[in-house]
Amino acid sequence: MIKKLQRKFVLIVALTLLFVLGAVAAAINIVNSYQLTKNEDELFEMICDNNGKFPDFFRDDKHSGDMSGEPVPIAKPSERRSSFGDRHTINEETKYQTRFFVVYFSSSGEIKNIDTGQIASVDSDAAAELAQQAKDSGKEKGTIDIFRYIRSDSDSGEMYIFLDCRQDMATKQRFLLISIGISAASWVIVVVIVMLLSGRVVKPVIAAQEKQKQFITDASHEIKTPLAIISANTEVIEMTSEPSEWTESTKNQIKRLDGLVKDLMRLAKMDESEVRTEFIKFDLSETVAKTAAEFEAPARTHGEQFELDIDEGLEITGDKTLIAQTVGIFADNAVKYCDEGGRITVSLKPYHKGVRLAVINDCKNPPEGDLSRLFDRFYRADEARERKGSGGYGIGLSIAKATAEAHRAKISCTAENGRISFSLTFKERA
Repeated sequence: MIKKLQRKFVLIVALTLLFVLGAVAAAINIVNSYQLTKNEDELFEMICDNNGKFPDFFRDDKHSGDMSGEPVPIAKPSERRSSFGDRHTINEETKYQTRFFVVYFSSSGEIKNIDTGQIASVDSDAAAELAQQAKDSGKEKGTIDIFRYIRSDSDSGEMYIFLDCRQDMATKQRFLLISIGISAASWVIVVVIVMLLSGRVVKPVIAAQEKQKQFITDASHEIKTPLAIISANTEVIEMTSEPSEWTESTKNQIKRLDGLVKDLMRLAKMDESEVRTEFIKFDLSETVAKTAAEFEAPARTHGEQFELDIDEGLEITGDKTLIAQTVGIFADNAVKYCDEGGRITVSLKPYHKGVRLAVINDCKNPPEGDLSRLFDRFYRADEARERKGSGGYGIGLSIAKATAEAHRAKISCTAENGRISFSLTFKERA
């Protein structure tokens, strides 16, 4: 049980951390991609505003007529920001770092001019082919291979501006791989640390379990002595006088308490995997039929119909004693809580590659809420406490659940159409 709790704790931490790191990595990559795309859009806007040319932030004296030899700014930085937006990434060097080409179309749709002066990897023929492909698509903007393009109106027709985005694409990919690598490494490191420290986390639970186990052991031994004395005294009373309803009642209560002590001890040992299970191949059909048959007489005493629907020759590998005990728990539970004059069916059938055992009884008013809670120790539905004075302690189904876990089988409870079913499904047949 402790190992299972420890594994569950590590699993929860690992999944939570994986989700958080994944979300952080995704958010960072989305922001990075958005920022790069935004910069590309600003470049497109700037080139479109200048009719397919990259604007010069500065020009020398031979273009301005100034013989001083000093560069003369076209516009003040504040004026450039108001014209092109807040572009902290665009400066005087951006022109020489940007690779693009422009294809101009006339109003009749024919290529009029091609400007590849700002790119070395594309010649006029390739530029014309890409431009025609973009024009045929009918889209205002898009992506072809490593180029992003945008359509814009020019002075005498339209133009297609192609921006070489290979650097941005490489940056996005590199950023993605780095973020994934760092996130994966961080996840592994933290999970390893959690696995190493998980023992300390569950240490208080281990201490509590040990105290509970010790209490059950001590209490069981302490209870056995007075039970033996009471049993002996009852026998003496019956020997010296006639047996009466009072002595019979006392003997019944002794029997119940003795059964409770044994069940508590067995459950405590099963929690700590101290019960020695002997897994062998055996005939499950025979075991179920033999065990269930013992409950036919008590069922008929209560006026209930008792039916066996068991396929022959079904074999599994498991602990025969524990399985027989589980069948008895299911059958006893059905006899106690079946509706008056109802029907009880013990079924054993092939189920996919395995076998499914089910004990079904009529129950017009099944317990409300989550039926899986019936397998919790000491849990009993309110209505069930009043039925037939059964007086159970609510640990039988807990033992059945522990048996299912030991066999890696699935235990469940369902209620529909006025019947309630307790089932145990084994994954594989022998």
